[in-house]
Amino acid sequence: MAESSSKPDPNFHIYLAFGQSNMEGQGTVDTQDKIEEKRFKVISTDNDCAGRKLGQWYPAIPPIVNNFGKLGPLDYFGRTLVKKLPENITIGVVPVAIAGCDIQLFEEENYKEYTYTAPDWMQDRINHYGGNPFRRLVDIAKIAQKSGIIKGILLHQGETNNGQEDWPKRIKVIYEALLKELNLKAENVPLLAGEVVRSEYEGVCSPHNEIIKKLPDVIPTAHVISAEGLKDEGDNLHFSSESYRIFGERYANKMFELLNC
Repeated sequence: MAESSSKPDPNFHIYLAFGQSNMEGQGTVDTQDKIEEKRFKVISTDNDCAGRKLGQWYPAIPPIVNNFGKLGPLDYFGRTLVKKLPENITIGVVPVAIAGCDIQLFEEENYKEYTYTAPDWMQDRINHYGGNPFRRLVDIAKIAQKSGIIKGILLHQGETNNGQEDWPKRIKVIYEALLKELNLKAENVPLLAGEVVRSEYEGVCSPHNEIIKKLPDVIPTAHVISAEGLKDEGDNLHFSSESYRIFGERYANKMFELLNC
């Protein structure tokens, strides 16, 4: 993998990722999850996560997103994708996620109002991203672009906005803002959005899946990643470790398909 250089390495594929607790990952980390995949990297967006320094690349070993997370979909997204791609390709992720957050927290015009009323525990997590999660995602993504090429954006959010019909349009605004800030074209950078825990597992936010399914109608380059058959960890909200592994594989399989490999 190429570190920052005069020209980005076209063989270093970068993915942005944002959302709430299921993007952080709440699954128990097992021995198999700690084995380093040398072609899978994470750039730190938090200056206080596992001893990592802000804006520097590290092996993607959980917790990938932040100290509040555990095993999540990003872990096996990267591990799966590198196995499917040629050996000269490295995968890097730029993750920002805050448990329990409303999508408003990623709306740069509206996030301040949300932070004013957020509980103390969430305020602390927001502060880990400089008080502005969207801006932190953009700033670190710009650093990442010095090393490689952004190929996609991964999303897992919606539990806090369960059933809100305007959610897809709000996601569109954030997606288009990311594209503009980073000088990207939608046709080259698809949005992959995962479902929440489904009704067959009594998912408390399962009605939102009907809203998530509408994303491609609003964003032509959006794709929904199914949570069919993915069990929760017993709280009807967060996926189990095994489900996170499968979920990550599904994200990777869709991205591999979109890469036309």
